[in-house]
Order: sequence, then structure tokens, then C-alpha cells
Amino acid sequence: MHDLSNLKIKIFADGADKAGMLDLYRHPLVKGFTTNPTLMRSAGITDYAAFARDVLASIPDRPISFEVFSDDFAEMEAQALRIADWGKNVYVKIPITNTHGESSIPLIRRLAKAGVKLNVTALMTLAQARDASNALANGPSSYISIFAGRIADTGHDPVPLMAAAVQLLAMHPHIELIWASPREILNIFHAEQIGCHVITVTHDLLRKLKLIGKDLNEYSLDTVKMFYNDAVSAGFQL
Repeated sequence: MHDLSNLKIKIFADGADKAGMLDLYRHPLVKGFTTNPTLMRSAGITDYAAFARDVLASIPDRPISFEVFSDDFAEMEAQALRIADWGKNVYVKIPITNTHGESSIPLIRRLAKAGVKLNVTALMTLAQARDASNALANGPSSYISIFAGRIADTGHDPVPLMAAAVQLLAMHPHIELIWASPREILNIFHAEQIGCHVITVTHDLLRKLKLIGKDLNEYSLDTVKMFYNDAVSAGFQL
């Protein structure tokens, strides 16, 4: 049976709901936070900088990733430098390419050389991870986020790729691998077993942590009760 008490992997809460982030800040398993423009838009955020500064005032001591949103590399660089200045616990998310498929590696290398802590995001291949790790090699502590869940959505098993990425980063102890976009709680243990450093978990998925170790007979009965109660509440008749 899986046991959360012995986890070595770090869980980062993935979301942009301030109330949810502050609630999870008190959760002993949550070691950091990640956001992205899509999550922020879904949360109704309109002032990016104000939201980020507000969150950082309440969460000053755990890593938090905020993403650039320009598609132009010069403007990306300017945004990254502004975001990095918001706090010592800030990591700047840089996508592996822009929307035209042009590589962000030269920008990543410049920012790493300038001492900016980065979270290189939206990776899905080992070649991308290799390029990113080389660009980050001489920089400060950083993350590489491989979207294992999206890889799985295509019908490919992400575990072998993620395991290979763990080995790839072994020569760079200041770079940690993030298992991004998990689809189920079991992915936490998949990531743990291969030695992945971090997994990002959405707020909705984190609420399922209480199910770990639940008796399956009891869970079966709970499910039957749910179906019955919903049928009664709907007033179904035949």
C-alpha cells in the first residue's frame, strides 16, 4: 500500500486561486507552488503583477513559479527579469519554444548566466530536456517541467522518458525534474518510484489525497450510496 509519510518527492500545488494556495500553504506535504497564464485566466485574474505580489507577501518562503507571457524573445527576457525581481523564492517559467516553434534555449542560457532561477516548461521530449539542462548548467537552481500527463494523453507511457530524464539530470544537482500535469494520484507514486524530484498537483487532485489507503470495500459502498442518493434527490421514476 502506498504511504504518503515516506515520500521523498516534493509536491508543488499547481493553481492560481489565492484562497486555495493559502490553504495549501498550511498543508505539510505541499513544498512549493506553480502557476501559469491559463490557470490565472481561469481564476479570473486580470492584474498579473498585483496578484503575484499579493501571493508572495503571504507565501515568502517556498518556491513559486510565475510564467512569462510574451511571444517575443526580447520581451520575454524583459518580463523574466521583472518577475525574478519580485522575490528570492520566485522561479520564472520560460516555455521551451515560442508559439512559432522557435527555440527558447538561447534566452534560457542568457537568463541562467544572469542568475535568474528558471522553470523551463512545456517539455515533452528527452531531447528538449537535454537542451534545457545544457542551457541551465552554469546557472542557479532551476527546474525542468516535462508534461508527463500530456504525454500520456497521446497514448505514450511517460514513465520511461521521465526515468531517462532523471538520469540525464543526475550530473546537474542544481536542476530538478518536475513531473507536470499528472492525471491521477497514482502518478505521485509513479514519479516517486523513478526518483523524480517534484510533481505538480492541481488543487482538485490534491483534495483526493485523503483517499490514499481507503478500504476498497468501503469505497465501493460509498459509491453505491452516492448513486442511490443522487437518484432519490433527482426524483427519478420509471
